[in-house]
Amino acid sequence: MSDARQGPLAGLKVVEMAGIGPAPFACMMLADMGADVIRIDRPAPSGLGIERPARFDIAARGRRSVALDLKRPEGVEAALDLIARADALVEGFRPGVMERLGLGPGDCHAVNPALVYGRLTGWGQTGPLAQSAGHDLNYIALAGVLDAIGREGGPPVPPLNLLGDYAGGSLVMAFGLVCALLDVWRGGAGQVVDAAIIDGAALLAGPLMGLWAAGLWQGGRGENILDGGAPHYDSYACADGEYVSVAPIEARFRTDLLARIGLDPADFPDVTDRATWPEARRQLAARFAERTRAEWCAALEGTDACFAPVLSLADAPAHPHHAARGTFVDVDGLTQPAPAPRFSRTPAAMPAPPCAPGEGGPEALRDWGVAPERIETLIRTGALARRED
Repeated sequence: MSDARQGPLAGLKVVEMAGIGPAPFACMMLADMGADVIRIDRPAPSGLGIERPARFDIAARGRRSVALDLKRPEGVEAALDLIARADALVEGFRPGVMERLGLGPGDCHAVNPALVYGRLTGWGQTGPLAQSAGHDLNYIALAGVLDAIGREGGPPVPPLNLLGDYAGGSLVMAFGLVCALLDVWRGGAGQVVDAAIIDGAALLAGPLMGLWAAGLWQGGRGENILDGGAPHYDSYACADGEYVSVAPIEARFRTDLLARIGLDPADFPDVTDRATWPEARRQLAARFAERTRAEWCAALEGTDACFAPVLSLADAPAHPHHAARGTFVDVDGLTQPAPAPRFSRTPAAMPAPPCAPGEGGPEALRDWGVAPERIETLIRTGALARRED
């Protein structure tokens, strides 16, 4: 992998402690924006997460790996050498694990007082649940978010693991790191960023809590304007079994939709009255069932009807809008989302494919200023596992 990088974070050096889920995704975002991220892997597979060949681990793209045995003092010293040269560190272990390795915030700030030390967990660094195991579903459940997701009369529905792990965790972690780095660049000292998925999920629910407090979110699960309860904010089956989504919350957009699908806006139920929702849903469902998804796309895409087809992960990249914007890219023969957001002056480069644990390790150490003889010593003692590229 070339060390020539571009993007708004070019020149930033980050040490990533290998983990699963949200911490790697946060580091992918940093690498996408040009940061030079070195991932410290275990010499042997961890057995955590969903195992897959390295090239399919999209969240691992864009960085190199150094496989260090942190049970050896030489491995810990090598990790501290990298941390001393870094701007930031990201780890996703339970509280206390890094301290037991000799790589806690105190150890790291002793060699690099300006280091931004990112800690990404589910429950946070403090609190009665801090040492408990958990996953996305548990965190959004306790944050009060899961209870609001699902159909009327049905159980809560897991919204994939996007809401907790990646929105409440990865995005909040990346934002927190950049905030702390900005403070360092303004003359401040390094600090710890405690990014808890449960905190981030609760933060994302802030606008919903405002609606609830104002009495505008009155029903139970699946009975409100934005949760599939409203007929004008939902998905409908077409004649071919495919689905389309409609979301004309505003009256002028509803008028546009109704006119284009052949329903008279003057005769359509007034959906500001919740009592009309069942009849409005019946009419919309019957009308969308008359044509195929492709026919509805031809009639409604590009209008103010607040319409979009419901596409699969396989179909989405081929949509003309994505093609025009380059929303998806091909990396090593694998279609995946392009870096986001976009910058007018410092655009991100095409991501490099993921590497296997330890791949490119000696080269990465050399690029970060570790002496060749030190690298050879690490290899000879077994502290650095070398993988042939």
